Amino acid sequence: MAAKLRKGDKVVVLAGKDKGKEGTISSVDPKSGKAIVDGVNISIRATRQTQSSQGGRIPKAMPIQLSNLALLDANGKATRVGFRMEGDKKVRFAKTTGDVIDA
Repeated sequence: MAAKLRKGDKVVVLAGKDKGKEGTISSVDPKSGKAIVDGVNISIRATRQTQSSQGGRIPKAMPIQLSNLALLDANGKATRVGFRMEGDKKVRFAKTTGDVIDA
């Protein structure tokens, strides 16, 4: 099954403590159905000091469920993603505007 949300997509959070926040997807895990979005779902992780890095409380972006994310279209509004064939290529398009999402 083709991925509706991919790495590098600009998304908005639909539900949870970070509802309404926007960010860019940095990684997607299709097996668990989760994605890591920059600046969203931040938790504090305590890390030990090493020779290369400072220890302490470091903020880290945690995975968020894909169903709680929506793609941002060209107008900056949340949209659903559809697929259609253009020639012999399968492309993603925004349901609100009908524009092709360049990937």
